[in-house]
Formats: sequence, C-alpha cells, structure tokens
Amino acid sequence: MATDKTATGLPSTIRSDEVERFNRLSATWWNPAGPMRPLHVINALRLGLVLEQIARHFGRLPVDLTGLRVADIGCGAGLMCEPLAECGAQVVGVDAAANNITAARLHASQGCLNIDYRIGEPDVALHDGDAFDVLLLLEVVEHVDNLQAFLRQATRHLKPGGLVLISTINRTPLSFATAIVGAEYIFRVLPRGTHRWAQFVRPAELARAAAACGLAQHDLRGMAYLPAVHRAWWTRSVSVNYIASFSKPAA
Repeated sequence: MATDKTATGLPSTIRSDEVERFNRLSATWWNPAGPMRPLHVINALRLGLVLEQIARHFGRLPVDLTGLRVADIGCGAGLMCEPLAECGAQVVGVDAAANNITAARLHASQGCLNIDYRIGEPDVALHDGDAFDVLLLLEVVEHVDNLQAFLRQATRHLKPGGLVLISTINRTPLSFATAIVGAEYIFRVLPRGTHRWAQFVRPAELARAAAACGLAQHDLRGMAYLPAVHRAWWTRSVSVNYIASFSKPAA
C-alpha cells in the first residue's frame, strides 16, 4: 500500500505498485493490437458518450469543445486526451506513471497537438489556480487506495456547474469472472495483475463518495465487452463495466 505523502502532507491515494506496472506497459499504449487493445476498443465507444455528455451539459455541438478546459486524470498515454484536443478543448492530462506521460507527450508531438501533460496524482499535478469545466476519471478509481480522498483532490479543481465523468468496474461475482478470470487468464487480452477485484467500485459506493464531494449524479449506464472478438457496446446492466456522470452545482 502506498505511503508517500502528497503536496498537502496527506497520504498518497495512488498505489506505488500500480504506478510501476503501468510504467512497464507504457510503450504499448498506442499499439491497437497490443496489450492495450481492449482499452482502444472501449475508448472508441466511450469517446462518443463523453462528447455527447459534454455537448448536452454545456449546450454545444459535440465536435466543438472550443474554450472548455478538460482534465483527464489517469490519462495513460493520452488515448482520450488527443481526440478532445482535436475538438478544440484545452486539455490537461494527468498520470502518476511518468513513462505514460513520456509516451503521451511523444505521441501528441507527432500529431502537433498542444496538450498539457503532467506527472503525479491530482493533489500534486493540479495547481491551486487550475479550474476545469470537465473532469474525466476513466478506468482509474479502481486503481486507488482511498476513493473519496482521490475524488476530493480532483473535484476541488472543478468549476461550479462543471461535469465529471467516471468509468470503472463494479465489484460483483460476474466482474471477477469476466474482468479478471476471463480477460487476464483465459483470453489473455489484459496482462495478469491488471485488476484487483477488491478494489472494484460498486455504483452506490461511487455515488456516496461523489455526494460527499458535493456532486450530483445524473446518468449511469453499463458497458459490455466481449474479449473473444474485441467488441464493446452499451447495456442496461452495470454488473461489470459502467460509466457515471456527475455535476457540481452552479455558484
């Protein structure tokens, strides 16, 4: 368990072993046929929903995010950051794994994209003056030690009226069978040890932690992923993967 201190002197919410593992995987992020293939498939589906939610919340077209400040926390090598920047958003990508940020910066430079990538957890990487219209916490909360502390660190940088999108994995017997046994051991579409079932987050737990940070939930939907054929789709069931959206009351 992580014992490092953050900039505020509080215990780190990030597991040091998780950071080490993602550092080892950093070179494979942008290979759509490599170990990160499931994430590429999921990201393609999820991007449409992220753009739809942002457009609905701020009353604009999904392809025009001009003027909006977006922080993608746990951004990996920038799979979501880049398309948002291409739509005109001012994007800050944050990840605790330094090698992920190195890979993200390299790929963004190759596409001439201006993305502000930062190393660390929210309490360190986000500054006192940083304020965002949108926070993305995609496939990251199941990798932290203290969910509520992590959310609090992140959401203190959310503007009044801002939007938060969080995707993660439910803690159910089915998620153990599919996300761990199936994905990591049978189909081997994810490296073994990618997930720890005990750290998966039930929707009610996420809702309580978000409410404690002053957020109001307004959307929840499930996602299914079939590793045998690498296909993902939206579903009513939230028994495995799901995404939830929250907003901060306007001032």
